[in-house]
Amino acid sequence: MLFILGGARSGKSTYAEQKAHELSDKMSAHVLYIATAIAFDEDMKDRIKKHQAARPNHWHTIEQFKDFNLLEVKEDFKQSSIILLDCMTLMVTNLLLQYEVDFDHVKRTVIDEIEQDILKEVEDLLSICKQHGKELIIVSNEVGLGVVPAYRLGNIFRDIAGRINQRLAKEADEVFFLASGLPLKLK
Repeated sequence: MLFILGGARSGKSTYAEQKAHELSDKMSAHVLYIATAIAFDEDMKDRIKKHQAARPNHWHTIEQFKDFNLLEVKEDFKQSSIILLDCMTLMVTNLLLQYEVDFDHVKRTVIDEIEQDILKEVEDLLSICKQHGKELIIVSNEVGLGVVPAYRLGNIFRDIAGRINQRLAKEADEVFFLASGLPLKLK
């Protein structure tokens, strides 16, 4: 597994796509791109369009941020040896926001349960890829370098995403941090 993280507009997606392309050429293998974004406004629609345009046309794409335990029945998953998930922090955001709770007043025990549900989705992804011998590339934002969020949901997100990133970095064979388009190998 290759784990690539960095800040917003750091070049992490471009770097991940480059690595997937290199692996694909080396292995003569198909790439499955798992896009976790939801087009909730015009700006996000534009970002998604730009990401789609940057990918090779022959790569398969699945738009999905949960239910990874069902991947093995999808034909695109079966046919692909390389799985590129972009991005983990959007996945965490989407999973977090599907809960209809008042994050300003929710009890810590509920937040812990939500985090365990999100972690299960991550574990399902890792497990299914490992079981089927897939090369996995995951892109995520490094969320711990900015200011402390001024609102509770921001703190909850940062904490969960940070712990998920730690879990992925521990599991990964290689970890790269991107800044200004430049990769720094961490592991």
